[in-house]
Amino acid sequence: MPVPPKLEPDDRVAQGMAARKQVPRQSLAQWDPPADRADPVTLLLEQAEHRIPTLVPIRHGRMSVSPFSFYRGAAIVMAADLASQPSTGLTVQLCGDAHIANFGLFASPERTLLFDLNDFDETHPGPFEWDVKRLAASAVLTARSNGWNSSVQRAMARASVRAYREAMRAFASMSTLEVWYSRLDVSELATFAQTLPPEAVLARVERSIAGARRRTNLQAMEKLTEVVDGERRFVEDPPLLERSGPEHAELLGGEALALYRSTLVSDRAALLDRFHVVDVARKVVGVGSVGTRCYVLLLQGIDGSDPLMLQFKEATASVLEPHTAPSELDHCGARVVAGQRLLQAATDIFIGWTSATDAHGVVHDSYVRQLRDMKFSPDLSALGLNGVDLLLRAAGWTLARAHARSGDRIAIAAYLGRSGRFEDAVTPWAMGYADQSEDDHAGLVHAIRMARVPAITGV
Repeated sequence: MPVPPKLEPDDRVAQGMAARKQVPRQSLAQWDPPADRADPVTLLLEQAEHRIPTLVPIRHGRMSVSPFSFYRGAAIVMAADLASQPSTGLTVQLCGDAHIANFGLFASPERTLLFDLNDFDETHPGPFEWDVKRLAASAVLTARSNGWNSSVQRAMARASVRAYREAMRAFASMSTLEVWYSRLDVSELATFAQTLPPEAVLARVERSIAGARRRTNLQAMEKLTEVVDGERRFVEDPPLLERSGPEHAELLGGEALALYRSTLVSDRAALLDRFHVVDVARKVVGVGSVGTRCYVLLLQGIDGSDPLMLQFKEATASVLEPHTAPSELDHCGARVVAGQRLLQAATDIFIGWTSATDAHGVVHDSYVRQLRDMKFSPDLSALGLNGVDLLLRAAGWTLARAHARSGDRIAIAAYLGRSGRFEDAVTPWAMGYADQSEDDHAGLVHAIRMARVPAITGV
């Protein structure tokens, strides 16, 4: 994990200014694919070799839907591309996959609904601008998905980057504890609107908040399970949800669960002890994660109306690791959990990690969290221009807050500066990379048509 230097503020400002001289902000403006750029389809096929073969076609099918869906699943492609670009060397704990769809709502331990990052599979230390560029390019692709013109696309990217820069400069002037305690309550979301949002936008935000509050363990149980012969169990929906055989139930309810328990804080381990495993199922989730080993556990407390739904999600090495330094943590699940705890303002009380051995004797690292705890990501196609703009500005602030917790916020703020030159640079880069993602998406679609890549659509 990155540790800010124990230097005087003036010396930290000097580090940021030195980075600006070495890598001027305008040098970040041009997306120049290297001559030896790896073929994106090849990278995806290599990544698929370590996933469940029967599920890989679903992943490719979901990525083929649109350039934005491709972008969501192609973190491995962008990691290699970012590593080929000029780097500031100002290191933070990166989210690693900071596109706009990976921001959303979730409940804090105090049951307050917060807006924050909500995906950390690729978290790893690296240059702060990598996350910013991924967010900005996702803003462009979102605008294109919604049919908005190039001026809107640039405005969207610029808004997210400017929000990041201004927030980082604000965090640089705060005390360390003020930064650590900063969080974004959903009631404050409207403050990120450039102008007062129309009533229709506010109504959609309110519906999103109401939807998040309904996404609880009890709601998940009602949606995903049924009672058969007096026993509650998962409702099979192959291939998206399949009950596991007895060997998996024993494994996930035994050794792996015990190891997971040991990673929890003592009071939360005691809370877990009040539940017992009722059923286990394998679940397909997301876009980029499809094909990894993901299980959901139904646990019961007092009775059937007292559920706990846990998700065991496989963790592999971050796609950023080949292009940076090796992780300090040998366990990939521990890496994800450590990154999440560092970057999020508040974290799921049941977050932890474990390992499990498959039928072939291969050990798979996982991290564990609640399946649903008011977790919710808004529908970007339904928010409208003002709603997406608001969301991107909130995401820029949130990303800056995460980086300020883990990196040298004073040096980064000095690099960013008071003017808009940083967003002047990142905005055209995002436009160029969005073009690249559209080309890469077309390449995947062609590879599917030529039967080079297996794909199942509509699942």
